[in-house]
Amino acid sequence: MNIQKILSKTRQAVEKYGMIKNGDRIAVGVSGGKDSLTLLSALAAMSKFDDYDYSLVAYTVDNGADNGPSFDEIAKYCEKLGVEYKIIKTEIAKIVFDVRQEENPCSLCSKLRRGALADAALADGCGALALGHHMDDVCETYIMNILQAGRAGCFFPVTEYENTGMRVIRPLIYTREHEIASFAKTNSLPVVTRTCAADGITERQHIKEL
Repeated sequence: MNIQKILSKTRQAVEKYGMIKNGDRIAVGVSGGKDSLTLLSALAAMSKFDDYDYSLVAYTVDNGADNGPSFDEIAKYCEKLGVEYKIIKTEIAKIVFDVRQEENPCSLCSKLRRGALADAALADGCGALALGHHMDDVCETYIMNILQAGRAGCFFPVTEYENTGMRVIRPLIYTREHEIASFAKTNSLPVVTRTCAADGITERQHIKEL
């Protein structure tokens, strides 16, 4: 799949929900997975359009795991795109698995990673944090909330935090996961192999299979 289809759906989401403002400095959370790398690719391409005026900086949160992956290929890809790239060093893996010993670690891990991203983005003067959630994530989160929390709800396309002035935006919410997978494969994106001990056995994976 070429980038035009991804761009079409990304622009549709961005424009409908007013995700990007002129002059924005946007932090892109890049985990190394296909979703975040596709998001980075789309936003980098859109930034060259005449009707958009924003800059990007990509961040990867290193959770400090002993068997953590290398992010060298992501750094090279960011250089190719002309996007500034930074790695945020943390001890999230130690906190989640050793200190807290969470049975269902994903929620805490996600909160800690997002907090680290937001802190770094604010320190660098970013007004928005872009995350790679897609349409399948929307559906899965909605179903998880119904089955596990007894409420119908999901994250928003844009979330504004008045205390910090930060906006969290999700430009891929109209894009299906299979479209992202096709784009990542066709364009040989430098997807990083996951090394998390909980990978494949999470509640979200159960909902995805359901």
